[in-house]
Amino acid sequence: MQGIRRCSNDVVHLNLTTMSSSTSSSSLSIDVDESTETRIQRLISDHPVIIFSRSECCMCHVMKKLLATNGVHPTVIELDDQEIAALPPHDTDTDTNLRNRAPLLFIGGTSVGGLESLVALRLSGHLIPRLVEVGALWV
Repeated sequence: MQGIRRCSNDVVHLNLTTMSSSTSSSSLSIDVDESTETRIQRLISDHPVIIFSRSECCMCHVMKKLLATNGVHPTVIELDDQEIAALPPHDTDTDTNLRNRAPLLFIGGTSVGGLESLVALRLSGHLIPRLVEVGALWV
């Protein structure tokens, strides 16, 4: 399928700006009529835990490892700069912070934020209950 390229076992590079058609029913399929923002929103709503990242992002790697140590393997979507600009803003975003939006973690369709927010959620004891609540983890 054009527009989707598997980079490794757990990372998918999804070219959200390429207009491709697909007959696949996969949530990673690309609909010609969808805008980049709509595609991102669909991905967020279709996956209980999803990380939007840049290629070879070390903070994304740490996020994946932190979640994996808790038994969760998130969907990871690598975006280019133009696609990152289409990500929904997080509460802490400012005009100067927009280019640093990735990695951005969503749990249950809600923006958690970046690595610092994930670590804070883990240290506060709220990460595991939240993952259980969205069905990403069973205890």
